[in-house]
Amino acid sequence: MADEPIIDARQVRKAYEMSANKVWALKGVDVTIEPGEFVAVMGPSGSGKSTFMNLAGCLDRPTEGTLLLNGEDVSQLDAEALSKLRNRYLGFVFQQFNLLPRTDAVENVCLPLLYSDVPEKEWRDRACARLEQVGLGDRMDHHPAQLSGGQQQRVAIARALVNDPILLLADEPTGALDTHTGQEIMELFQSLNDDGKTIVLVTHEPEIAEYAKRHLVFRDGELVSDDASPAGSSDQRMQA
Repeated sequence: MADEPIIDARQVRKAYEMSANKVWALKGVDVTIEPGEFVAVMGPSGSGKSTFMNLAGCLDRPTEGTLLLNGEDVSQLDAEALSKLRNRYLGFVFQQFNLLPRTDAVENVCLPLLYSDVPEKEWRDRACARLEQVGLGDRMDHHPAQLSGGQQQRVAIARALVNDPILLLADEPTGALDTHTGQEIMELFQSLNDDGKTIVLVTHEPEIAEYAKRHLVFRDGELVSDDASPAGSSDQRMQA
């Protein structure tokens, strides 16, 4: 395990300009996320949870405070530098699968490698290994239209893993899935965490959050709760 946190947010504040007013989406948040954690980020609409995820994912910069990603201060980096950090350290999974419809599963998983230092001759082997990891070894040549919603999300997860990120960020990853399929996807995330992958998940569903081992709850731009979840242990699974 690394000596330093993967995410270290120190008095992070984020403001947005709304007409003539400045609206503070985050109001001095302190959060540390260590390697190997599985964290659910929760809160009502407008609570600041999505803003926090955007900052953790290097999609934006804080207005005030300091945010370290794997020990690197991202607070003052420009857009190009943030993009390089995202590709080096982070994998993203979204509610919508965002797969290219005219390419097969392997080619979709290879996409992040276009912007990496991985030699092209290794791309297919990497993609196939990740598809095997998420249980799609027999669907590698299938296009998105030939896959179920759950299978498409597995392709998206394999794509997020292909660069071997130190942190997997998932934003409502079960939102477009039925309950049973959503549970299967969450069990996959739990398995990845059991294998050592650090995961931060945004959800508004308490039953989805129960898969995580720690809950961060935001309200009105502030972190109001930071609790470990006994229900998030690897030997406890939700019942269908």
